Amino acid sequence: MKSASCSWHMELVCVIHKKYFVVLLVLMLVAACVSAGCVDSSSESDAGDESGAKAVESSEAGSGKEMITITDGLGRTVNVPKNPEKVVCQGAGSLRYLCYLGAQDTIVGVEDIELRIDENRRPYAIANPWLQEMPLVGEFRGNTDPEKVVAAGPDVIFWTYVPSAADADEFSAKTGIPVVALNYGNLGVYREDMYSSLRIMGEVMAREERAEEIIDFFDAEIADLESRTADISDEEKKSVFVGGIAYAGPHGFQSTEPTYPPFMFINAKNVAGEMGTDHADASKEAIMEWDPDILFVDLSTYQTTPSALDELKEDPAYQSLTAVKKGEVYGILPYNWYSSNHGSVLADAYYAGTILYPDQFDDVDIEAKTNEIYTFLFEENGENVQKMMEIGFMGGYGKLPLE
Repeated sequence: MKSASCSWHMELVCVIHKKYFVVLLVLMLVAACVSAGCVDSSSESDAGDESGAKAVESSEAGSGKEMITITDGLGRTVNVPKNPEKVVCQGAGSLRYLCYLGAQDTIVGVEDIELRIDENRRPYAIANPWLQEMPLVGEFRGNTDPEKVVAAGPDVIFWTYVPSAADADEFSAKTGIPVVALNYGNLGVYREDMYSSLRIMGEVMAREERAEEIIDFFDAEIADLESRTADISDEEKKSVFVGGIAYAGPHGFQSTEPTYPPFMFINAKNVAGEMGTDHADASKEAIMEWDPDILFVDLSTYQTTPSALDELKEDPAYQSLTAVKKGEVYGILPYNWYSSNHGSVLADAYYAGTILYPDQFDDVDIEAKTNEIYTFLFEENGENVQKMMEIGFMGGYGKLPLE
């Protein structure tokens, strides 16, 4: 009897020990799973804000970086660190937008175009000459070297004029760095693309307020320009043509833009306005037939031979134009220089307004206005931009000598 009691007692102890072991094992497995991130720690607060950003868990354990999910210009969903400390901009105009936002101090590498020490023709580069001393990440127009980009160590890559979403994905896979694709846009027919890109970049860089300030500034300036000339009838307007427009480099007199924004903003009678919405080469015959009252020459043309001014001086056909005979030919600052320099677009519009509608623009001091525009876009760094632009482009605004 005593032996049976002992046997039953020993079995009970064994069962208790086994149950304790199972419970302990389960607790250990749960603890291991939590530490490995198997348990979902998201909450309703991750639903995001009105801009469409959604907070996500940092992929870097213990980094403390806030991550957001954005939709870029190509409709790609990209996880990026909020307010990154290190950035690379590739493609025409990408770095310009970062400078507009005042976040240029995050740049850790630049394309080769930024290293040209004699280059004083892009306002953002003039305002930030130290960019010429930054590490090289590859060729301009987005032809960067993945290895050089990785060596620069950015947290985010902004890329304008991306050939396709697949290219953005491939570059991100090669570097292990998130790529945010942007549609550069312009102040003309693609203004919404421009504003969307500023907002996307502003969201990533935690500069949303500055992005809206920039957008409001452009809208207000354009509204002012348009209001000055809105009541002038077509019969009262002088006809106008702009030649020598820069487009992936300098060109001769026939190079023009049918939707030249400075003319659009002041409701000018652009004789080439029926040629479409993109860059165009007007035939000499068409220019002769139009015979505009006033001619403007994009001063980037001085970078090629023969320049548009050379053609106006030497070609007998052009010399018969009314504007040439009367000396109504004016130099205007180029804004197409590694894509559109939007501040120069506004300055050009005000300058063209003083020539075409002197009464409506009699309160405009073009030098002061140009300085005001560049200073807003680049803050204290914008003070010397106009002077350097004048040096880079044959003295800047003014009537051109035809002798």
